[in-house]
Formats: sequence, C-alpha cells, structure tokens
Amino acid sequence: MSESNQFDVAQSRREYTRGGLRRNDLTEQPLPLFERWLKQACEAKIADPTAMCVSTVDEHGQPYQRIVLLKHYDERGLVFYTNLGSRKAQQLGHNPKISLLFPWHMLDRQVIVLGEAERLSTLEVMKYFTSRPKDSQIAAWVSQQSSRISARGVLEGKFLELKQKFSKGEVPLPTFWGGFRVKVNSMEFWQGGENRLHDRFIYQRLANDDAKDENPQWQIDRLAP
Repeated sequence: MSESNQFDVAQSRREYTRGGLRRNDLTEQPLPLFERWLKQACEAKIADPTAMCVSTVDEHGQPYQRIVLLKHYDERGLVFYTNLGSRKAQQLGHNPKISLLFPWHMLDRQVIVLGEAERLSTLEVMKYFTSRPKDSQIAAWVSQQSSRISARGVLEGKFLELKQKFSKGEVPLPTFWGGFRVKVNSMEFWQGGENRLHDRFIYQRLANDDAKDENPQWQIDRLAP
C-alpha cells in the first residue's frame, strides 16, 4: 500500500461526552459498580456486553489475548468456560495470573480486572454444561481448541457425526472441558471524559485480606488519565 493511500490513524479521534465518574458514584466494593455498568451495557444494547478480552502469559513470558464470554460473577470472582487443552488453559496451569478487559465503547467505558484464575469443580462445570443448547454441547466435543486442523470440513464432518451419535440422548460432559473462576485482586473503572481528562478509579484488595472472605476490604484510588 502506498503511503498516500494509508488511512491516517493519528487523525482518528472523537470527544468523550457521555459524562464523568465521580467518587460519590462509587460503591464500597467493586462488584456492585461492575454489575451496575454491566446492566447499563445490556440496556444500551451493546453487542455482546459480556464479552471480555482474556490475557494470559506463556512459560516464555509471551502474552496472549482472546475474547471470551463472562458466564457468571459473584463475590468469589468472575467465571468463564473453555477447553482445558486450549492455549489459555495450559498457560493458566503454568501461571494463574490473568487480566480481563471489558470494552464498552458505546458508553465510553472500560473495566480492567487483574486477578488469579482457579479451576472450577466438576459439579460447577456440569451444571453450566447441561444448561447449554445441545448443539453447543456437541461443539465442545468437536473442537480440540487451539490444535491445528487441515480444513473447516474436518470440524463440520465431526459435528454431524456426533450430532447423529447423541441424537437420542444427553450429551455427556467432555473430560477435557471446564472453566475458571478469576479471583479479583484489582478492578479499574475507566470513563471517557472531555478533553481527554478521563476518570479512572481503581479498587485494590488489601494485601492482608483473607482470600476466602466474601466481604473483602478494598482501597480505592483515583488515577490520572
């Protein structure tokens, strides 16, 4: 592409005018504010409001990112599901530290989570798996996530084969399919502001806090844009 035909990304900008975030808007703990923002993202009909960018690091220190859907959240953490043979699962087995990013562009908002991931119990995984549409259950059997395949037809053929196999019964839980709960160590709320004076507040779990405490104590700080 010639230089004259390149899109000038440096000139791509807009003002953020949807309102600010002030300290009196905050809650004592991050989860109620996260829930409020998530509900507002749903009400705004943002495409895939539960979509989050999941960042992990491999054994060589190389970071990886991918979009995954949030499936549950409570005081214990944020939950997502995946193939346990996938790249992300293998990397979390080596290093459980993880980062999540919710990019709610339409509302000029983002939420960044830092924490540690732990495997869900088989009972928790089974409960969610059985709630999925049957075709999604079958797809979990088909895909050896992150493995190399020769063509899409391989997946489609396997899907049709298993769909026929499981047509008259329940789809069993694959042993290689599970989920993770991310215990939140920090949660940052970013709200776009005029003249690039964005509002940022970070909640950080106090270091001496009991990891099993369902009512942890949080330090709240405003960050420069």
